[in-house]
Order: sequence, then structure tokens, then C-alpha cells
Amino acid sequence: MDGKHTSEHDRNGFNTCLLDPKVYTSSNCTKVAPVDQNLWPRSLARKWILMLFMGTCLLYCARMAMPICAVSMAASFHWSKIDSGLVLGGFFWGYCFTQILGGYASDKVGGERVLSLSAASWALITAGTPLLASLSSHTLALMTMARFLMGLVQGVFYPSLASLCSQRVVEEERVFLMSTMHSSTYLGTLIAGGMGSLMLDAYGWESMFYVTGFLSGLWALMVWQCFLKGESAQIQTVSKKNSEGSLSRKLCLKLLSKPSIWAMVFAHMCMSSTSYTLLSWLPTYFKESFPEATGWVYNVIPWLTAIPSALCGGYFSDHLISQGYHISTVRKIMQFVAMGVSSMFVMFLVGPVTFPSAVLFLSAAIGATTFTSGGVSVNVQDLTPSCAGALYGFMNMMGSFAGLVMVSLSGYLIEVMMSWTIVFSLITLVNATGLGIFLIFGDARRVDLQDSCPVITL
Repeated sequence: MDGKHTSEHDRNGFNTCLLDPKVYTSSNCTKVAPVDQNLWPRSLARKWILMLFMGTCLLYCARMAMPICAVSMAASFHWSKIDSGLVLGGFFWGYCFTQILGGYASDKVGGERVLSLSAASWALITAGTPLLASLSSHTLALMTMARFLMGLVQGVFYPSLASLCSQRVVEEERVFLMSTMHSSTYLGTLIAGGMGSLMLDAYGWESMFYVTGFLSGLWALMVWQCFLKGESAQIQTVSKKNSEGSLSRKLCLKLLSKPSIWAMVFAHMCMSSTSYTLLSWLPTYFKESFPEATGWVYNVIPWLTAIPSALCGGYFSDHLISQGYHISTVRKIMQFVAMGVSSMFVMFLVGPVTFPSAVLFLSAAIGATTFTSGGVSVNVQDLTPSCAGALYGFMNMMGSFAGLVMVSLSGYLIEVMMSWTIVFSLITLVNATGLGIFLIFGDARRVDLQDSCPVITL
């Protein structure tokens, strides 16, 4: 999403050739039809946003099943903290490998179909996890493999979502879509936490996997029957798409030389690694630090706070831009809240704290992290709208690898140091480093345009 000045600049016919319908060049640039046939009609877009909201929610329900059940599973299978970290980190190994592939496949066959196939796959893996655990005595290896496969199939989801956002949604509504999807991730975590706390006590850890797997499969079936199988998914592709895809592939290597690209990628890596660490280890932290506490409180309240925070972050970002703030300034303000302010609350957990204080500080920290939906998470569409899917896949792949390292390292540190202080200090250090790089080198000016293409405006 371009900033206010950049968007007006492009509409007046500058700095672009293939991407602007009103621009001609003296050589090979051709006129492009002003109407994009790929865009969803408004009525269809609203239905898809609702379905994507539900799908993202279920994505996180399935993803959180293992972290929520980790303590019970560790007790059943006699896992150490290092073993638990290995199982939890297995997800990110798989998650790294399919990011770019997911974006590429979405561009070729449509993000809707990739999302549906992904949901059906993770539904089978989730529902089959308890059965896999009972197959042999090598439970640690089997659960790590199950998490690896879960990461593989879920890795295509967000690149596909980014592809849909750039291809099917008008520019003015993309911030709303991404903010809505971010809020649904926390709703999914909230539902998983509340449902998991009740089901663990009543039916055992296996029930959590069965229920989330069934709901995910039901969603995939609904998408196929109501959208993909009917005429509503038959949106014709125009030649513009192929032109932009060819242009994007030629520019990909050049983009890697831009400081603003690497600042965005590095900040996303740091943000992802700290978020995944909190997501994976918070249930264990509360369970061990406050064993007498009610499980649903710490599994629900922090994520309940994050839902309105994510929506407010998107609104606040749009409001600042409408007031004339430069888009890069807005991105940095939002990222400062997401990484800087959240780290301040995390540091309050260093040292002895009471259970209400811990819930309060972590709720504030997680709520602040949602402001990244107006920062780094959408910065890729500011910088490279023509190849946002592929670049987002690369960025998310790097973030997943960083998450793998942080989650596994945190488990090792907890086991060896016997303290959570070192983990919270590490989270703060990583966030501060990523934020500093983004504040210095981050930008929102578009960098995916060919400088060598002479432009003549009519």
C-alpha cells in the first residue's frame, strides 16, 4: 500500500510504466486496461473477508493446540524442556520451506484454492496427531514430525493471503483486510486457549486435536462448496497480471540490494521470533510459575485484549495517513509500539511478580505487538506491490527460521538456567535490535519500478 503522496504521484503518471493505465513510454510500454478484472466485486469481497477471518482463526486454533497441550503431553511422555522445545520448534522447520512456494502457487492457480487445500491438509494432520502418538514408543520423534508437517502445510497460508490482498482487493481496503486478519489470529489463539483449558481437564489433551482438526476440515469443505465449486470463484485473469509477474521476477534480485527491503525483513524476523516465543512458551510459563492459577485466565485474557488492539491499530494507522503523515513515518510509529512498547511491558516480568500483574503485563505486551499490522506487516505492499506475494513469502520464511531458533533456544535456556528472566531479557534485546534497524533504514517509498524505463505522460 503506497503512501498518500506516492499514490497521488503514481496516478498522475510518474515513476511507472506497466503498472499505471495512464502511462506510456517511448519504447515497449503499452497501455493497460483501467479496470482490473481480477478484483472481487464488493459483495463477494465481503463474503471472502468473513471466510478468511474464520480460516485464519482456525489456523491459529490448530497451531496453538500443541503449545497448549505441551505441559500435559510432557507429563505423559516424560519430556524435558529441551524435548518440548524440540517438538514446538519442529513447526517452524516446516514453516520455513513453503513460504515462497505458497506465494508462487497462489499467483499461478489462485490463492483461494491454495488456502482451501492448506486447510484440508492441516485438518488431517491435527486430527491425526493423537493417533500418531499412539503408534509407537518413539513419541518425541513422531510429534516433532507432526509439527514439521503442520508447518509445511500452514506455511502457504499467509503468502496466499498476501497474494489475494494484492490481486483481489482494492487498494483502499487492504489495510482493513490485513488488520481484520491479524485480529482473527488472536481470536483463534483466544478460542484455543479457552477451549483447550476446559477440554484438557474434562477430556484430555487428545480432544483438543480432534476438535480443532474437525473444525478446520469443515471450513475447507465450506470454502470448496460455497466458493470454489460455484461460479463465484471464476474470475478471469487479464494480461496485466502476466506482465506484472514477468516484471516482478526480473526485479527480484535488484530488490535485495535495497536497504529498506532488508530493514523490513530483519524487523519482521525479530518480531516473528519474539511473537512465536511468547506464543509457544506462555502456557508453560504460567503453568509453572503459578500452578494454582486457573488455566483459562492466562490462556484467554491476553489474547482477548489483542483483538480490539489489532483493530484499533489498523484504524489508528489509517487515521494518521489521512491527517497527512508520511507513510514511512506511520509505519515506524506503529512498529515502535509493536516492538518498543511491548518490550517495556515484557521487562516488567523480570523478577518476582504476582499472578494478576503477570497477566496484566503480558496482556499489554501482546496488545502492543498487534500494531505491527500497520507497520512491517504491510510495509511489503508499500515497497513492492508488484511482487508482494513472493517478497512476503521470503520475509515470512526468514521470520519462521528466526522463530525456530528462538523457540528452541528458549527451551534450552529454561532447562539450563532454571529461570524465565533470561528468556524475557532475550525477547527485549531482539526486539530492540530489530526496531533500531527499521527506524534507521526503513522506508515506504516504492522500489519495484524500473528506473531505466523512460516515461511520457498523456
